Amino acid sequence: MTNTHPLPTAPSADQPAIQLDSIGKEFKLSRGKRITALSGVTATIERGEFVALLGPSGCGKSTLLRIISGLEQPSSGSVLVEGTAPQRLISEHRLAFAFQEHALLPWATVAENIGLPFRLAHRAIDTGRVAELIELVGLTGFEKARPKQLSGGMRQRVAIARSLALGPDLLLLDEPFGALDEITRRRLNFELARIWAETSVTTVMVTHSVDEALLLADRIIVMASGPGRIATEVVVDLPRPRTAETLGIPRFGELAARLIGLLDAPEPELEA
Repeated sequence: MTNTHPLPTAPSADQPAIQLDSIGKEFKLSRGKRITALSGVTATIERGEFVALLGPSGCGKSTLLRIISGLEQPSSGSVLVEGTAPQRLISEHRLAFAFQEHALLPWATVAENIGLPFRLAHRAIDTGRVAELIELVGLTGFEKARPKQLSGGMRQRVAIARSLALGPDLLLLDEPFGALDEITRRRLNFELARIWAETSVTTVMVTHSVDEALLLADRIIVMASGPGRIATEVVVDLPRPRTAETLGIPRFGELAARLIGLLDAPEPELEA
């Protein structure tokens, strides 16, 4: 019997992590009307890169992230993740997603929540890996705590640790700190920067925050709306590691001013 779904060959070192080619997405509305959420989105994201999707509400950032994850299908164009369909990475537990809502199991401890991906993948829980992740996200001593006993920031740390449990090739973050206060959010930006530096996992993050994008990303894809599309890309040439001191260097201010100008620009200027 012929195998119609052969396993993909291992990606070559020079193959991008994500290749988006002319992605378009339409949604059906009532009475036969349709809305175009994305149009002509083409982008390449390299392996080990941290890319932020930055733009106003309604520009299709989260829709694009869901297409990359395989949770949504594009209406036109194609998406390859590690040279194959996103669904293949999902089936192999090589793609992880962290949302704004932590979605932790309320009855489970920190250690049990982080170990959940092992159960979902029908694997024995690697207690050593769980302990390593608890230390990585700074929650040593809270292994037996339940979500209601944790602050919002601590719950988000658990969610990020859980997303890293199986050592994914790709980490997708949809406003993971968007519901937190500004002080906690910035503190977790520094934590995430440290965690990413230690794991080097390819990461794509949706954010509305200019500062957050600059503190975390290697490159920022600025999106515009009407329909959602890429307006421009900005390389973040700030040295790592990025700390609180990074906020005060002149180059940070220059990049922030440029991004704010792009976001505030009228549509025709964004299209240029």
